[in-house]
Amino acid sequence: MAYTAFYRKHRPQTFDEVRGQEAVVTTLRNQIKSGRVGHAYLFCGTRGTGKTSIAKIFARAVNCEHPVDGSCCNECPTCKGILAGTSMNVVEIDAASNNGVDNIREIREEVKYPPTEGKYRVYIIDEVHMLSAGAYNALLKTLEEPPSYVIFILATTEVHKIPVTVLSRCQRYDFKRIPTDSIYDQLVSITQKEGVDAEENALRYIARAGDGAMRDALSILEQCVSFHFGERLTYEQVLEIIGASDIDVFVDLMTSIRDCDTRQALQKIDDICYSGRDPGQFVSDFVWFMRNLLMLQTGVVSDEEIGILPERRQGLEQLAQSMSMDRLMNYIRVFSETGNRLRSATQKRAVLEVDVLRLMYPQMLGSENSQGLSMRIAKLEQVVAELAKNGVAPADAQFLAQSVKNAAESATEAVAPRYDAETPNVDNVPAARSADTPEPADIKDLGDIPMAGENDLPLLLENWEEIKRNATPLLRRALEYAKPDYRAGFKLVFTEKGSREILTESRLEELQKNVARMLGRNFVLGCVLESRSDAGADGGDGTTRIKNIDFPIHRV
Repeated sequence: MAYTAFYRKHRPQTFDEVRGQEAVVTTLRNQIKSGRVGHAYLFCGTRGTGKTSIAKIFARAVNCEHPVDGSCCNECPTCKGILAGTSMNVVEIDAASNNGVDNIREIREEVKYPPTEGKYRVYIIDEVHMLSAGAYNALLKTLEEPPSYVIFILATTEVHKIPVTVLSRCQRYDFKRIPTDSIYDQLVSITQKEGVDAEENALRYIARAGDGAMRDALSILEQCVSFHFGERLTYEQVLEIIGASDIDVFVDLMTSIRDCDTRQALQKIDDICYSGRDPGQFVSDFVWFMRNLLMLQTGVVSDEEIGILPERRQGLEQLAQSMSMDRLMNYIRVFSETGNRLRSATQKRAVLEVDVLRLMYPQMLGSENSQGLSMRIAKLEQVVAELAKNGVAPADAQFLAQSVKNAAESATEAVAPRYDAETPNVDNVPAARSADTPEPADIKDLGDIPMAGENDLPLLLENWEEIKRNATPLLRRALEYAKPDYRAGFKLVFTEKGSREILTESRLEELQKNVARMLGRNFVLGCVLESRSDAGADGGDGTTRIKNIDFPIHRV
């Protein structure tokens, strides 16, 4: 007898053998038992979820001479004829190759004649989304009001391509992905029937690699059994055949990325590529590994739910807790994008290496990436913590922390015209203050701070550069052409109107708080605009004059 593939040989023959589609099976069984069988059904879902198998079981069940609990007996002459493919009552059509109007016209002519045996003529149209527009229109009337002995079962993986006029005439059943445990149970049953010796971990990995499709999992199992025919199927052999990687490889690469060990990370990618692993499969598995780390951070998942051995749990939990949840989520986002790009990339290794480097160097993510900014700010916060740990005065550490916080807030602000947001840089962190510089205060209400007088102007001028350096990027840009002065009150003298336009009311208040925090004085600041007169207008000397007119601060 000719060899038959696993997914055909072990196709379910009754509703009891169907796995993972309990809702669909229960509904169809109840319809058969109650005699409320519809005339048109639409089975939609991803590949390998049992659409065609259930359609064939249903076709036998409605014609079965001795149904058993709403399912077919597979023993009566009608069931045997349908199983052997000799019955004229069940017609299976591939819409991909029979998608024209003429093919539908043939169906319309055939439905005029009642079945020679059994109760119903059942038409199973697979991949129905491939029908042409004319074929759909030709089918509509027959689909809406077929003879009482005709049943249409339409199956598709792309239900969005089917016209609404067809959808409205059918009972729709959505087939979900089959759970991994159900696929594993089926694999165990098949290996026992086939006399194959396989490790539990090997079968569980194959079940997970099937990604909810029973047919895919059975194809992988058959490939592995053929490659190691007559041997015990091990977890390592499955990884080798599929082109996947062991969990130790993921742990090593994750550790290298976390520690920013460029050399070790690139060496791991080199080992993966030269060992014949598929980069796309590796990225897909690595994303799943990081997802498991994310689940471990919650501490509420079992070993079976994330597919790890009990002895590996503690080490993976330590790795998961060494990184923040935001950081792991960002890694998952970046590698998910990597997997999408690898599908069309010609240089897959280069794409993978670049994205690994992007994670280790947050500045490569770009300032438009909020996650990249968060990682860079996190690095600054580490620097602040190290400075405080190494003897920087607590007040200085508090001031540095506030500077980092301002940088974080500025990352979400709207960017002003002609300005690209600057990235906080460790080189810009100010040095510790001298003993003569006032300690920064914890500012909550400016009303609690002593008012500054004209005699405090030298103190403000002396610390002005440091004030600007520790301002948020947009505020620092606004102050680029401003200098404090005292003219019937403290004024910011601007030499360029564009900079003044960036200084909103909220940023001016922020500046006053920063100054009060550093100098311990409340400087109430106004603004004036300095302009250069035209030559000859004031005697020809072209000297700088001050328009001592306060201009309003824009409210936001």
